Amino acid sequence: MSAEAPAPSPTPPRPRPPVAKSNRAQIIIFTLLTLFLSAITVVGGRLWLRNSETLVFAVGDANGPEAKFAARLATVLKNNSSRLRLRIAPNSDNAKALAQFDRRAATLAILRTDARVPPRARAIAILEHDLVLVLSPGGKKIKSLTELKRKKIAVVGDGENSVNFVRSALEISDNPDAAQRVQQAPPNTPLDKLFASGFAAVVAIEHASKIIKDKTYEQYAKRSGFTLNAIDEAKALARKYPAISEETVSTGMLSSSPSIPDDDVDTIGLEWLLVAQSWMPTTTAAELARIIYENKSELALDDGFASKIEPAATDKDAFIVAHQGAAEYINDDTKSFMDRYSDVMYLGAAALSIIGSIFAGIYTKVTRIAPEKASELASRILDIGERVEHTTCAEHLDELQDELEAILRGAVIGLRDGTVSSDGLDTFKLGYELVRDEIALRRDHLKRHPPAVDDNLVVVKTANG
Repeated sequence: MSAEAPAPSPTPPRPRPPVAKSNRAQIIIFTLLTLFLSAITVVGGRLWLRNSETLVFAVGDANGPEAKFAARLATVLKNNSSRLRLRIAPNSDNAKALAQFDRRAATLAILRTDARVPPRARAIAILEHDLVLVLSPGGKKIKSLTELKRKKIAVVGDGENSVNFVRSALEISDNPDAAQRVQQAPPNTPLDKLFASGFAAVVAIEHASKIIKDKTYEQYAKRSGFTLNAIDEAKALARKYPAISEETVSTGMLSSSPSIPDDDVDTIGLEWLLVAQSWMPTTTAAELARIIYENKSELALDDGFASKIEPAATDKDAFIVAHQGAAEYINDDTKSFMDRYSDVMYLGAAALSIIGSIFAGIYTKVTRIAPEKASELASRILDIGERVEHTTCAEHLDELQDELEAILRGAVIGLRDGTVSSDGLDTFKLGYELVRDEIALRRDHLKRHPPAVDDNLVVVKTANG
């Protein structure tokens, strides 16, 4: 006789562990990387721009005021950490420096307004004024330019250029007789010696700053005396010759004791201008003008040249038109926050846009964790449904019920934060309702048909006779 044990129930399938998917960490990392690389780009761009422009400054004699001013300007630019740098190009004289500028082989130059002005020259600043002093011995006053023309004149000034300027301003012809009447004075010849040698007048063209600092005229006045004559036709000459400016010799400018002049005297003069090429970028000219005007004291030479730097004339009818960049700075000296930092903001916005687009592409195509579809969660619910029919006790059903509710809770949270997409949501809902009902039916079935007690079975074999 034999007894057989009942066949064991098939093993239910093992549940698949849920995989938590979230892009939050990647989003934070990419955001921080975007900001960091944008900042590096802006800083690097600024550093690159600050060292990206070199201006060629054409100058004359190395010992002349132009070369000395250029050297001072180069030092000031360096000390102010400007992106601009100067390369000084020396020449034998200022005429050759202007020729180099005219050939576009230089960006900057200094000229006096009686020089031949290159057509592309644009003014950045007025560095100095030259005053025309008409001097006569003792109390011998010269009443007019007509009277001055008939006298023998010694010209004290910048070489042959000054002689040519006097002849042009006085409209003295180039015939031999005129050449004899207007002569260049030997260098460093005292004023009283020029008068003693037969010159009835001395026309000195001097830097205004030098006249103020130099005591030579005061020594002449104390020793032998001289007369400073007014040029009453100054306004008419300035209107006729645009290179000439109206000037005033203020009281006591040449000598304080005795006071020469004893009242303001009208005269004519010339200006020394720092000029730039018309094609210089507006931002470059504006920055150059700003540094010059904000550092006047550092740019002044020891002899007084450029000690009173003035803004270039911004009128359209100026003899040399101001560069647009310099004019913008002169007419609006106060810069707003946007004016000062707009380049940084534009560079930062461009960097953010480009770097952000790159990271967005990497995030979307490579590293982004795609949201889990609701239809994929439905397959996990169906897995639970398959395991329901194999349950033999209420405890197992409770575990499956908890697992089903956990999937539902995770789906709701995922739909809220984007880790679960609504694709297949209807399938998910249908699967959830189906499995929920299966659990309820299985629970009722177990209540009606509780499982039998599993007693030990003994198999007895008997032998026949």
